Amino acid sequence: MKKVLCLIGMFLMLFTHSNYSFPQEEVDSLVQEVDSIAQSEALESVDDIVEEQLVVEEEELNFHQELKKRFIEGGPGFMGIVLLCLILGLAIAIERIIYLNLSTSDSQKLTAEVESAMKSGGVNAAKAVCRNTPGPVASIFYQGLDRANESLESAEKAIISYGGVQMGQLEKNVSWISLFIALAPMLGFMGTVIGMIQAFDKIEAAGDMQPSLVAGGIKVALLTTVFGLIVAIILQIFYNYIIAKIDNIVNDMEDASISLMDILVSNKK
Repeated sequence: MKKVLCLIGMFLMLFTHSNYSFPQEEVDSLVQEVDSIAQSEALESVDDIVEEQLVVEEEELNFHQELKKRFIEGGPGFMGIVLLCLILGLAIAIERIIYLNLSTSDSQKLTAEVESAMKSGGVNAAKAVCRNTPGPVASIFYQGLDRANESLESAEKAIISYGGVQMGQLEKNVSWISLFIALAPMLGFMGTVIGMIQAFDKIEAAGDMQPSLVAGGIKVALLTTVFGLIVAIILQIFYNYIIAKIDNIVNDMEDASISLMDILVSNKK
């Protein structure tokens, strides 16, 4: 870049001194030199970009290779079980997240529609609104409206009972995630103990305290512990999100149930 700037300065000096004339051959050679320098700098910049991309790809490849290497060094027995805990836990967590997102609904809008239907068409119209609306809140409303003609106490009992049923549906299979959260680090610690036992067995067989004999067993022990803790941390994040989502839906169900009872009481008057 500095050479290019110098050559540009030379051209400016040449053109500013109009009294002095240069041969055409010298001018052409200067132009060719400028073009060659510009092309070389452009090629250097392209090479730098390619080298940076290759470095990034090599780092990503090294990360995957290092992860695979550490997994194999940890032993296929315990590491495979820990990996299975991660796969099953993630599968259940993703299924629960999808189900909970589909179960989330606008309870205030549903309450307003049910109240409007009760005023215009009675209980049957309100039940039709609930029947066409997905979600646990609409199901609870339908059960309460189905017994609204009997008495308010019957409707309240139906709402409470079916609310417990819907809560059980929301919490379905969540206990398995908590099991995998507890099981993964336990398996890692078990691998740690077994690795230490193997290290001491090698020391006993060799009859000498050599660092190379102890290092292998300790490394296996630490790898199983690390992977178990990583699996537990990942599943714990999903578990806390699912529990928070369930709590929000349950609170929404309780508020909507109170609103439904208010609607039924006002309709009885």
